[in-house]
Amino acid sequence: MTAVTSFATNDLVDELTLDALSDMASEQLDALYRQGKLPESMARLDGKPKGRMLAVRGLDTTPLSFPLRLLASSRLFPWAGKSFRSATDKTGEGINRINLTLSQRTWFPFNTVIEPSVIDGKPCIYLDYDLAGNPWFVRRIRDELREVAPGLFLGPAMWKQKDAGAMLVLWFAIDTRA
Repeated sequence: MTAVTSFATNDLVDELTLDALSDMASEQLDALYRQGKLPESMARLDGKPKGRMLAVRGLDTTPLSFPLRLLASSRLFPWAGKSFRSATDKTGEGINRINLTLSQRTWFPFNTVIEPSVIDGKPCIYLDYDLAGNPWFVRRIRDELREVAPGLFLGPAMWKQKDAGAMLVLWFAIDTRA
């Protein structure tokens, strides 16, 4: 597995890639996320950046981790990323891109805002799925993002529990450079 490179609080790690992130265990991704930064503007995410699922909590140290990572990096994996559109430097909106057999669909819109992370209380980009048009189970998802390399964003996908905050489900990345 790739070791997490420690970096100064104002620096991003230039050499990180989706492939390098997908080689990391959940604990390494957590440490890297905690060192991540907010971009100067939500516009850094504008467009249709590539996305990748990186590690599923509890499975990343089991024999299932390799096939899951292989599937997540293949064209067969249904989630292709998220599309973003900034409204201001601190707000915006987006939607998930899902690859089906013969087409790509956009499902499950979200709003983006800056707010404290449930991981460490520091600012993050919060993807708020609690919108009227989303099904109940999507409205319970909490995604967060921080920039860990120029144009490369890392985030936890969590399940919002009724009385216990949010529980980590998996790690994902968004690459605006691809």
